[in-house]
Amino acid sequence: MAETTATSNATAAGQRKTMIGKVVSTKMAKTIVVEVRRQKAHPFYKRVVTRSKKFYAHDEQGTAHLGDFVKIEETRPLSKLKRWQLKEIVQRAALVAPVEEAVGENA
Repeated sequence: MAETTATSNATAAGQRKTMIGKVVSTKMAKTIVVEVRRQKAHPFYKRVVTRSKKFYAHDEQGTAHLGDFVKIEETRPLSKLKRWQLKEIVQRAALVAPVEEAVGENA
């Protein structure tokens, strides 16, 4: 009985959690902050409530930029707050011209 439980736990332990969220900060070296939003019904009022949580993720090459949607994967502790690493960039943010250039072109 204990053997079957141990093998099922071993396969479950091999699975790493993954989440998809939006990059909200890239100001640190090799670290991005990813905000993951989820919607669920309120237990009593049955209204849809949005909850968000920020995760610190390791980005070795610095490929993710502000506004990108990325997939992050759980990993061993890398620092005090970092327990996730960048897996892939799902969708790039739209490029927008900086405000100073747009004002200078119109003048």
